[in-house]
Amino acid sequence: MKLNTHLNIDTSLCGKVTKLEKNYAEVLLHTSTKMRADKQGLVHGGFVFGAADFAAMSAVNDPLVVLGSATSKFVAPVRVGEVVLFKAKVVSSKGKKKVVEVEAFVKEKLVFEGSFTTFVLESHVLGDAQ
Repeated sequence: MKLNTHLNIDTSLCGKVTKLEKNYAEVLLHTSTKMRADKQGLVHGGFVFGAADFAAMSAVNDPLVVLGSATSKFVAPVRVGEVVLFKAKVVSSKGKKKVVEVEAFVKEKLVFEGSFTTFVLESHVLGDAQ
């Protein structure tokens, strides 16, 4: 299956799709010093959330998908140098609306979970490309 959305995303910051199936995606994020929040090596949660969002968009896999809302829970810290695996699955679909559940793991340890409400629009959210 081919990725059809978020094709220009910076995979060094948001992770790389490693598995893609209908209504399912896995994204692997290799954390780096660019993501460091403090001298102890904590990865800023925004990078974790960004990769989870990318995984959710990839599971929907439509070029016109956008995020409407999200609820998230940071279960455990992520440290610089750790590799995080995000698993995203579409759990409901009604019209334009799709809800995607995402879990993230460092090795087998759960570090993040979230629910992403997405919408597949009829045209690009920003209108015609310039």
